[in-house]
Amino acid sequence: MARENSVVTPERFAQGFSYPDYIDQINVNKARFEGFYDGFQVSDEDAAFFKEMAQRPNGPAKMMVIGEDWCGDVVRGLPVLARVAEAAGIPISIFPRDSHTDIMDEFLNQGKYQSIPVAVFYTADHEHICHWIERPQIAVKEQQEIEKAIRDENPGIDDREFGQQRRARTAAKADDWIAATVVELKELLSQSVS
Repeated sequence: MARENSVVTPERFAQGFSYPDYIDQINVNKARFEGFYDGFQVSDEDAAFFKEMAQRPNGPAKMMVIGEDWCGDVVRGLPVLARVAEAAGIPISIFPRDSHTDIMDEFLNQGKYQSIPVAVFYTADHEHICHWIERPQIAVKEQQEIEKAIRDENPGIDDREFGQQRRARTAAKADDWIAATVVELKELLSQSVS
C-alpha cells in the first residue's frame, strides 16, 4: 500500500516518461511493445467508462506506472495501460523500477515482492486512489498451471528450456490476459472512485 508521505510528489510524477518517450529509450523488446500497443484498442464501451471515471471530481486524473522493458508482464501490460490512459484522457508517467526503488517500495506486491507492472491512479490533487499490480488474477492462476504442466511433462527440464516453453505457452494466453486486465482495472476503479 502506498505510504501516507509518498515519495511520488506531483513534481516527481512529472519526471516520469510519457509512453512514447519510454519506448524510445528502452533497450529490449521494443518490437513486442509496439506489437501489443498496435494490436490493442480499448472498446468504445470501455473508453466511455474510463472517460466518465476521469471526469468525476475524485476520479483518476493521472496514472503512474512502474515497469522494466525486460519483464514479460510489462511488455504485455504496459501497452494496455497506455491505451487505457489515452482512452481516459489522462497523462501517464512511467518509471523504470530498477532506478526508482524508492517508488517501488511503496507498491510492493503483498508487502514484499517487486512485481511489475504497477499502475497507480491519482486524483487531480495527487491523492492516491488505487493501484493494480503485475497481472490479472486469471493470469496468475493460468501461469501456475502452465508452469506445473511443463514440469510434469519434463521433470528434468533445464531453466533455459523451461523459460522458452513457458514464454510460448503464456504468449497463447496474451489476448485473454489483456482483456482480463481491462476488466480488473474497471472493477478496481468502480470500487475506489466515489
